[in-house]
Amino acid sequence: MSTFTLPLLNAIVDVEVASRAGWSPVDLAAAYLLGGARFLQLRAKQASGADFLALASRVVELGRSRDATVIVNDRADIAQLAGAGGVHVGQDDLSPAEVRRIVGEGAIVGLSTHSIDQMAAAVRQPVTYVAIGPVFGSVTKATGYDALGLDMVRAAAERARLAGLPLVAIGGITVETASSVLEAGAASVAIIGDLVAGDPESRVRAFLDRMRGIGG
Repeated sequence: MSTFTLPLLNAIVDVEVASRAGWSPVDLAAAYLLGGARFLQLRAKQASGADFLALASRVVELGRSRDATVIVNDRADIAQLAGAGGVHVGQDDLSPAEVRRIVGEGAIVGLSTHSIDQMAAAVRQPVTYVAIGPVFGSVTKATGYDALGLDMVRAAAERARLAGLPLVAIGGITVETASSVLEAGAASVAIIGDLVAGDPESRVRAFLDRMRGIGG
């Protein structure tokens, strides 16, 4: 698990955000892939299990056509049934150990954290990567946490490095600030809202152009 290399951009396809921006989630995922994204996370907080599975199956197939990895937010069962690459869970979801019993040892498992204490606990769990946020605050996701800032990214990145794990940063990151987050030690940035601030395909390209040569 520790040898997994995260792409610089974790493009999150959030069903509610997509709808507000006038996109179907499948079309939005396709735009992200055309723009060069190769790691997508699918979020459908309000969807029924059947609808989420149907959507996940379509997005996973799209990802395969572009040699991209698609993971599912929260639902290990949906990820397994849809053939997704893995699952991302939060502090109140199934534990990474429980997730692995469903998706297996070879799947990607990511875990959100919001403090150094949570980071310290996360790196001891069977995860592929850890996430920290919100870095700058989030307008698309109610986290219940204040913005943590780049100093917290630096501290979290050091914890993750010592554990041999990559760090994903999320929350309020824009095309203008993504490079500074990578420079603070994040291996990848997870973006929701700023990817729909304009044409999504072009926005993905803008992120990748700005970040190229900084991360990795």
